[in-house]
Amino acid sequence: MKPIANWASAESVLRVRLDALGDVLMTTPAFAALKTSAAGRRLTLLTSSAAAAAEPLLPMIDETIVYDAPWMKAAPLRADAGFDRAMIERLRTHRFDAAVIFTVYSQNPLPAALVCYLADIPRRLAHARENPYQLLTHWIPEPEPHQFVRHEVQRQLDLVAAVGAKARNVRLQVRVRPECRALVRDRLLVAGLEMEQPWIVVHAGASAPSRRYPPEHFAATIRILHAEHACQVVLTGAEHERLLVESIVAAAGVPAISLVGKTNLEELAAILALAPIVISNNTGPVHLAAAVGTPVVDLYAPTNMQHAPWQVPHVVLYHDVPCKNCYKRICPEGHHDCLRLLPPEAVVAAACRLMPRKCRGGELLATSQGKED
Repeated sequence: MKPIANWASAESVLRVRLDALGDVLMTTPAFAALKTSAAGRRLTLLTSSAAAAAEPLLPMIDETIVYDAPWMKAAPLRADAGFDRAMIERLRTHRFDAAVIFTVYSQNPLPAALVCYLADIPRRLAHARENPYQLLTHWIPEPEPHQFVRHEVQRQLDLVAAVGAKARNVRLQVRVRPECRALVRDRLLVAGLEMEQPWIVVHAGASAPSRRYPPEHFAATIRILHAEHACQVVLTGAEHERLLVESIVAAAGVPAISLVGKTNLEELAAILALAPIVISNNTGPVHLAAAVGTPVVDLYAPTNMQHAPWQVPHVVLYHDVPCKNCYKRICPEGHHDCLRLLPPEAVVAAACRLMPRKCRGGELLATSQGKED
């Protein structure tokens, strides 16, 4: 596709990504492509309050504006549209030259396009299923899922390529300061971690209940890793996940290090960068691990399959079910079989396959790290 004209002179570009942390991380290659495709270009990210925590990690972002849009599922209820009118006026005062609206294929870009139109942003780019008429100046007809389905990273790279923004680096991109890495290393050592011995990070939380591996299965996984492979486990999570993680540690009945509620996002990225491997539900830390190059065992409820780990060794695990691709936050069938029927032994086996040095029966054996599908 030939680049659409009139974007090379866009010096100030608004990037609209209104969903979650993982979605912002998966869009970083496209963000970087926009940044480097024009000298001196300034990029502003319009994103949700949940995803705004990523700002310190994103070297290609010059400014972040937080907007919990009323058409997004996590937005709080409000009495009137005053906040939204104020946001439009705020965007207008920035005098942006262009806006790129990033969405997954099941999202409608036109509400965000209308906001950008009302803010007098002259160039507006997005995928759209229906004819947007004047709301988009640069319309990429939506091909997914009827023609094909791309990985989310590739989808956004293709979008910005349509306006001449070619990626020099297609990997997820975050910045973690050396002093932060040193800080979390010291914290892990103080907590009793022996880094020369096998260890694994386990992240048991996820915002959607449909994407959570059962707590009792996590407990069994940790117990097997400890008993059969002499593997240390570090658990991560936000403060609101403390009870979940404490219940898992109690049920596992073996020593484990919990850092729940004790890290900010950069510190979590540093922990994942140090870790030999991560076991996680399919949620933001999966993509954070991919961004720092750490192999991932992704416990992936197959609600939608285009968000697998990108460009790192990984294994995606789930139990195949007829109701996959449901797109639901809560299992509509009530059985959660896609994860409930995934045995902990399979999770442990996948982790051992990905470990830089695999342990069996307490002995360490060399192994390769080829990418797993």
